[in-house]
Amino acid sequence: MSKFINPFTDVGFKRIFGQEINKDLLIDFLNALLEGERQVKDIQFLDKELLPVYEKDRGLIYDVYCTDEKGEQFIVEMQNKEHVNFRERTLYYLSQAISRQGEQGAEWKFSLKAVYGVFFLNFSLTDLPHKLRTDIVLADRDTHELFTDKMRYIFIELPSFTKEEDECENDFERWIYVLKNMEKLQRLPFKARKAVFEKLEQIVDIAAMSKEDRMKYDESIKVYRDQLVTMEYERQKGKAEGFAEGKAEGEATGFAKGKAEGKAEGREEGKEAERLRNARGMKAAGIAPDLIAQITGLPLETVERL
Repeated sequence: MSKFINPFTDVGFKRIFGQEINKDLLIDFLNALLEGERQVKDIQFLDKELLPVYEKDRGLIYDVYCTDEKGEQFIVEMQNKEHVNFRERTLYYLSQAISRQGEQGAEWKFSLKAVYGVFFLNFSLTDLPHKLRTDIVLADRDTHELFTDKMRYIFIELPSFTKEEDECENDFERWIYVLKNMEKLQRLPFKARKAVFEKLEQIVDIAAMSKEDRMKYDESIKVYRDQLVTMEYERQKGKAEGFAEGKAEGEATGFAKGKAEGKAEGREEGKEAERLRNARGMKAAGIAPDLIAQITGLPLETVERL
């Protein structure tokens, strides 16, 4: 039985990063993520459910939604599988967070705070190089010069992280190692290096959870495992269908190829028989074998045996 929670479940992820009492964990992770760029000193959790602005419009529910002391916003999500229009969905999420900064009245001059979308992916993005971190910004296509820093996407592909504990080089990699391996560990590493991992170990210990929290987590882990089973079924089904289609295409291709080759061989054999008949007639007429070979293209030895 696992000692620590699975951070890929809805309850597990929000227990680590979505609680006001433990916001120092999220702050530490964000600073590790943005090391060398900026330092987050404090955050305030915002309402994760954004109601629609207009009637019949669509609302939003984020996993984690917060703002820092500068007013910049962070949307932090865990995604266990890719789905139709996943990238467009992330664009919509950030666009909504930006558009809601608009203020009524003529005095507002489009002063915006940056919005960061941080997406943990328990899968690999298609049509992109498989790497741990993919940063998407708005920049000039040719010069790569940054156009604006108000919208930033950071995709973290967990399957692409393969380092062991002693290979982690910075706090960001240490966070990723702990999150990816948490359910298999009996102790959390890096506690001696940084106190935040000591606190994290206490929060993710299943034995320390209240009865109510444990019930919520058990239901969340059930949903997560059902999702994995569904994903595996879809993978196996796709594999079987692909095999069947490939086999059918192979048989059809083989038949067509065999038919074409048969025709070619038949035509060649017919030409050979015609040359032999002509050679026999010439030989019967007393024409010299070397001349027959020259005319028909047959080897001289073949003509002489006729």
